[in-house]
Amino acid sequence: QVQLVESGGGLVQAGGSLRLSCAASGRTFSNPIMGWFRQAPGLEREFVAAIKVSDGRTYYADSVKGRFTISRDNAQSTVYLQMSSLQPEDTAVYYCALDRYYSGNYYSTSTYDYWGQGTQVTVSS
Repeated sequence: QVQLVESGGGLVQAGGSLRLSCAASGRTFSNPIMGWFRQAPGLEREFVAAIKVSDGRTYYADSVKGRFTISRDNAQSTVYLQMSSLQPEDTAVYYCALDRYYSGNYYSTSTYDYWGQGTQVTVSS
C-alpha cells in the first residue's frame, strides 16, 4: 500500500507564492510518475503538473506553465509544487497522485492509482 500526504496549502494574496509538498510512503515502483491535480468548487478535478520519478521529466498544464514548478527529492520520497504569481483562479484543493507504472497518459485522473487527501490553496484578490 502507498500513502501520500500533502502539506503546504494556505491563504495567500494574488501575486504571492506557496510551496506544496507530497510525502510518499509504502511500496516502491520501478517507473512511477507523480502528479498534482486541483479541484475548485463545482468543477472537475484538473491536471496541474507531473514528474517522472526516474528521470525528472516534467509536464505542465498550459494554465500554470511558467508559474508553477514541480520537482522531486527521491531520497526523501517527496514531490514539491512551487507555485508563484498565484491568481484567484488558482484557488482549489490540490491533490497529489501516484501512477505506479507510467503509461504516457499523465494528464488523466484515471491514470493514477493513489491519491492524497488534498490541501486547500486560497488566493485572495
